[in-house]
Amino acid sequence: MVRRIARIWLTGASLVALGAGAGAQTAPGVADDRASDMIIELPEAAPAVFSRKDVGDDGRSWADPAPETTGAPGQVASARPDALPAEKDMIILDPAPAVLPSPQNQAPVAAPPAVSAPAAAPPGDTPPGVRADLPPAHDAERRPSPAASSTEPSPPIPQAAPVAAPAPQPPVVAPASQVAEAPPVTPDMIRAALDGFLRAAPPQMRREREAVAATYAARGHAPFWLDAGRPTAAAAAVSARLTRAEDDGLDLRVYVISSFRDLAPQQMAEADLALSLAVVAYGRQASGGRVEPSRISALITAKPQVADAATILNLTAQAGASAGEALHAFNPPHPGYAALRAKLAELRRERPAPMPQARIPAGPVLKVGMRDPRVPLIRARFGLDVGEATAPEQTIYDTRIAAAIADFQRANGLPASGQLTARTISVLSGGEPSRLENEILANMERWRWLPRDLGASRIEVNIPDYSLRLTRDGATAHETRVVVGKPDTPTPVFSNRMQYVIVNPYWNVPPSILKNEMLPRLARDPSYLARRGYEVTQRRGQIVVRQPPGAGNALGHIKFMFPNDHAVYLHDTPSRSLFGRDRRAFSHGCVRVDKPFALAEAVLGRANGWSEERVKRMVGGGERTIHLPQHLPIHIQYFTAWVDNSGRLQLRDDIYGYSGRVRAALGLEG
Repeated sequence: MVRRIARIWLTGASLVALGAGAGAQTAPGVADDRASDMIIELPEAAPAVFSRKDVGDDGRSWADPAPETTGAPGQVASARPDALPAEKDMIILDPAPAVLPSPQNQAPVAAPPAVSAPAAAPPGDTPPGVRADLPPAHDAERRPSPAASSTEPSPPIPQAAPVAAPAPQPPVVAPASQVAEAPPVTPDMIRAALDGFLRAAPPQMRREREAVAATYAARGHAPFWLDAGRPTAAAAAVSARLTRAEDDGLDLRVYVISSFRDLAPQQMAEADLALSLAVVAYGRQASGGRVEPSRISALITAKPQVADAATILNLTAQAGASAGEALHAFNPPHPGYAALRAKLAELRRERPAPMPQARIPAGPVLKVGMRDPRVPLIRARFGLDVGEATAPEQTIYDTRIAAAIADFQRANGLPASGQLTARTISVLSGGEPSRLENEILANMERWRWLPRDLGASRIEVNIPDYSLRLTRDGATAHETRVVVGKPDTPTPVFSNRMQYVIVNPYWNVPPSILKNEMLPRLARDPSYLARRGYEVTQRRGQIVVRQPPGAGNALGHIKFMFPNDHAVYLHDTPSRSLFGRDRRAFSHGCVRVDKPFALAEAVLGRANGWSEERVKRMVGGGERTIHLPQHLPIHIQYFTAWVDNSGRLQLRDDIYGYSGRVRAALGLEG
């Protein structure tokens, strides 16, 4: 039998609870109420819990490698680290060890009750990568896990370790039936724990801990997760959900919770606070509090509905055995998010072993007829015999290569252009599973920025896909291509409501276009504006230039209005050839729509008498405004990865670099 040696650093009275049996002896001269240091031999069935290596209060390592020890089973062999066996043979038990229940002994999770949407709160108080330290009085909750990160203040955009990396999980709370009844935790104990809890708070977490403290005060400093000295069903349920946080791309590795087993009442109060902090961190991260969108770009004015501490704690603690589902409900409720979450789980289950392949270097986009030294590598990758081509032809990107690339792009959810793009090179060059996971995680994070209720009828514009989709009562009613802003004049990301349509619109030239484009031309040609039919007036001392309605108007014949701070809208265009291109980032920020009169019928409603033909008959003359029967939610989004109706993952280029910035903010880069 393989010997399993454990070094114990706890009170002698706790040994019976660990299952060490009567054979375990305290060191001579060590009183029951003092920490003892001993080595015992455990039966093979003894549970291995908590960390494998830690440091005692005197700074000594508790699992230093050393030669094999000798001695009779149950005998105290030595209290010196240099007499311990090798670390691989060690089981290190904390002063308050948790006995992890088997799945069949855990509290059953019932069907979730209806959980209301979390209330909005200001984001940014829970930076990942900061330890949830408890007051120094109790060592069990203070000791960091092996993967715990630095407690130094985080940068403006919180940085966290990659979610996909293996990480220690919080212990599952033992069911109340397995925890002996203890004296109840009193309000004074909670208040005392809160005092230390707030004193230990890093500056960047002060507001969140004060919110948790205020929530306890509002309930008379009663514990959230204990009843008559025992953990509630809600405590077990939320603890189980916390162990699965990375399924939703959340990072709770730095939060330490206790199993509530064999703790003194004051320790129970501190454990209740520690669990509350982890639950609040989950709820805030799940509802969008991890990354502030405006830190990614000032043109992202989406407003995540980040839940506050009181909402998170009250909803979950009152949900009983369904508290795990109540906590999980703070994640986005949208089918698009759920599909990405399922695809992430699928990728993690089926991650293949890496295959050695020559990397294809970065370089310019390759099109048919271009020469490039990377072409032989591409031929080899697709089994296109290099020997079939003469030496000068081996570097030509020909139609055979373009067809193979297009097939590869189609199979991997990329636009099948047949051109060798940067994204195609990334997928071809290996190491893609982790990159793909990170891209999915970054897109899951952006789902948290959207309103929880998108509207049963709505318009969604996806910038990287150059597409617009109108949904009516949950079903797609209209889809079309769009042209979006150039990388240096991006289309903003936000949500609003479409209110009316204008036929025969004027185009009021934005000040930025007037300054950067028109005034230099006017300096070279004073008749430039007049020749092009622009009207120049003054308003409050400012020059105003506008283009009257007509066939040459930059907005075409119709525009769709949802008044906003960005002064952008959807509109027609006279430059219709651009819709035939695969990459359609050409505008100054507004969204140009293909087939705009079909969209007009879709938003105004044929049932309301607004057919495409009727709207077209209004073209000509002055502006005419048509109000929508009901305001229609519109969401201008930025998704580079999503799952289509056939279950395939679709990928698009990160044309504004937003996805890369989100990956960096989540700690998924480098």
